[in-house]
Amino acid sequence: MELVKHWAAQLDDYVIDLAWSPDGERLGVASAAGPISLYAVSTGALLHTAPGHADGTNCLAWQPSAKTQLLVSGGQEPRIKFWDAISGQHCATAELETGSGWCEHLAWKPALADSAETDEAAANGAAPRTGSPNKENCVLAAASGRQLYALRPDGSLAHRFAPAPKSLSALAWSPDGKTLAAAYYGGVQLWDGADFSLQKDLPYVGGIACLAWSPDGHWLVSGNHDPSVHLWRPAEDLELQMSGYSHKVNAIAFDARGRWLATSGGSDCCVWDCSGAGPEGRAPAMLPHDAKLCAVAFQNTHGLLAAASEEGTVKLWSVERALSSAGNTGGKPLRATVTMPAAATRLAWSPDDSLLAIGTTQGIVYTLKVSP
Repeated sequence: MELVKHWAAQLDDYVIDLAWSPDGERLGVASAAGPISLYAVSTGALLHTAPGHADGTNCLAWQPSAKTQLLVSGGQEPRIKFWDAISGQHCATAELETGSGWCEHLAWKPALADSAETDEAAANGAAPRTGSPNKENCVLAAASGRQLYALRPDGSLAHRFAPAPKSLSALAWSPDGKTLAAAYYGGVQLWDGADFSLQKDLPYVGGIACLAWSPDGHWLVSGNHDPSVHLWRPAEDLELQMSGYSHKVNAIAFDARGRWLATSGGSDCCVWDCSGAGPEGRAPAMLPHDAKLCAVAFQNTHGLLAAASEEGTVKLWSVERALSSAGNTGGKPLRATVTMPAAATRLAWSPDDSLLAIGTTQGIVYTLKVSP
């Protein structure tokens, strides 16, 4: 197996975020300087360059439906901008009531299929299938300082939440869209996805760098500054703490089945088995790299894990092989390696898992094909 370059493009500053359109036909890339570039995935052609945010863009988020082409950005100013990805034109702005604040976190509520289908998927232990958005699902969560907002696709305000005790550091919707998790220094607030009421406040002593839900919604996981990984099972008031990391855990990712949890926090990618009662008492798989990890990403529906380290190496792993009995019955776990000229800042798989997008500190964005 190989990772083969499909195309590459140069930006004017390091890549601070990148995001695939839901149909996989466009790739949005934001540079730290502010501009947002839209590329045709098939050819690498630059379709549009939007000005983004004057003092710098921080984050991107596509509305999660293949029937829409709406890209949203947050930056170093108290406003969210909405972009028509077909024309490249600015189409709406949401002004935030935070004075001189800025936005670092955006998260769209999942665009779910009809409720009967969603309930059936949940009963079978599967993640809900995304589909065409309806009015209830078209909600964008945006964090600016201590303030959390729910916005509509036209930029209008759907709800302004009560301020968090400290600045918000991560957002994550549950896969069924029923709960929005918002992390701050000292815990995680769980908000109802329909009426926006506070469901629960999960205390945590320390700073939280990132959040992720398991695809079945059973586990909510945080990567932490202390450094550790914390797991909650909100429905059962169960929580676990996994320590022993050498650096802050700022990247975490579940595989499509929700069994494997990949985490940064050192020069090894630490992968926990979250099946059944969870990882407590189980030895993790340690996937070695030559420098501290900066990004991890599982494929959307397949089992390969991409992990990038600060010296520029991206490795592709088969976690199943790494954790097979006796460690050698399923073949070599390392499937491919590629070295970038600079450290990766972002990793993201295309919706069909055929391409891996990589942003770097030198401002180069790569798309790589997975070749058997």
